Amino acid sequence: MNIQKGKTEFLMGIDTIEQLQTWLNEHHFINGIAFIGRSNVGKSSLINSLFGKGTARVSKTPGRTRQVNIFSFKIEDNEKKTVEEFYLFDVPGYGHADVSKEMAANWQNLLDMFFNLCSEKILLLNIQDSRHPLQESDVQFHEYIKAFKLETYLIFNKMDKLKTQSERSKLKNKMPEIYKKFKWVKQIHFASAEKGDGLPGLELAIINFSKKNSDMKGYL
Repeated sequence: MNIQKGKTEFLMGIDTIEQLQTWLNEHHFINGIAFIGRSNVGKSSLINSLFGKGTARVSKTPGRTRQVNIFSFKIEDNEKKTVEEFYLFDVPGYGHADVSKEMAANWQNLLDMFFNLCSEKILLLNIQDSRHPLQESDVQFHEYIKAFKLETYLIFNKMDKLKTQSERSKLKNKMPEIYKKFKWVKQIHFASAEKGDGLPGLELAIINFSKKNSDMKGYL
């Protein structure tokens, strides 16, 4: 099974509380994944590496996802010759970029609405920069998200930027501490959107989660 690269479709971008509330109420039992992270962690690049080039817009100014962007993506089972469709959410980040207080408040309201109303079948992928893990805003986000009881995976991106084995080992040795402190984190992945390292394992994790939560027995 694999994610069909280049077949992900942009459905809509939602930037108002009312529109998001309406959409989520109409799609309460959907199955999918949501990406979120601080500014400049390479979230859009990671999405594009997994789902196909050009899926998410890569901005020259970090932290500019200003709305909840909704996509559909397809997982193909080559053996059964079936294709199943799921939802992908690119969610505004935390640790906001240099924006107005009004816009930052609107982003927070969108996050509150999204997490309060989204389906329990949504997998939350928290992206962090491997060079700067567990920043204060990351810890604050995890304290915030734990109340929603969503299955959460932590992705340390930009592993290629860690130049020495010592740096990589130091980060990976934090895993027991992270699992102990953030009990809602079920998996930790180490990846590089630029080099492709760790992406096959992350793709498989997404597929397995979708399979587990699919109502269709035997495949996604």
